[in-house]
Amino acid sequence: MTRRTDWAEYDHSASGAPRGRGIGRDPATAGPGDDADGLEDSHPAPRRSGWDGTGSEGSHGGGSSRRGRRRRGFGEPAGTDEDTPRPSRAGQGVSSTEADPAEKARNICLRLLTGTPRTRKQLADALRKREIPDEVAEEVLSRFEEVGLINDSAFADAWVESRHHGRGLARRALARELRTKGVDSALIDEAVGQLDSEQEESTARELVDRKLRATRGLDRDKRLRRLAGMLARKGYPEGMALRVVRQALEEEGEDTEFLAEDGF
Repeated sequence: MTRRTDWAEYDHSASGAPRGRGIGRDPATAGPGDDADGLEDSHPAPRRSGWDGTGSEGSHGGGSSRRGRRRRGFGEPAGTDEDTPRPSRAGQGVSSTEADPAEKARNICLRLLTGTPRTRKQLADALRKREIPDEVAEEVLSRFEEVGLINDSAFADAWVESRHHGRGLARRALARELRTKGVDSALIDEAVGQLDSEQEESTARELVDRKLRATRGLDRDKRLRRLAGMLARKGYPEGMALRVVRQALEEEGEDTEFLAEDGF
């Protein structure tokens, strides 16, 4: 079907460009509210919201000004503004653990006891360093002893067993280490008493045998000083150390006739 052309729909402006109905009207010739052909525009342009040139928003902005408003930073809660007062940390309360020194002392002791045993003196020193009152520390430590979390006797026994077989330490060196950890003298004597002289001398010989090969090629006096000095540092008595070293050197064919008189 052929569409009838209504030439009245078209108007030619001064420039000669055709324009359709409702679009491209000439603002210089059209009256307010009228198209170029005298018809009312049925599609008025939507009102633009935003700035009206005076710094205020249109109808969609609620009429409030955006000028001077701070953008919310990362991690800042919504609604926070520069002028909104923020609570001071000075007014915030401390936790119950920090407020209760006994609870704080218990937590310190439990952390220190995790994974390794400690003596009462070691824990007391740690509490004093953390400024726990002495009377509170004494009460907490006594309670830990009652329930078996602190046991200096068991600590001393385990220390002697581990350090003698692991490091080859003699009774004298073991007693010195336990004293520095605050173990009572009676408990130390009981713990180191587990080792008799025969066990101690047997361990000393094992230590010498491990080091003997490294001293080969040295003269007799140097071998003596090096081996006997190693035993002395581990707490072995001088007589026992000299006897063990002499026996080891004799087995290698060294002349040890005057070693007993030389000492080390």
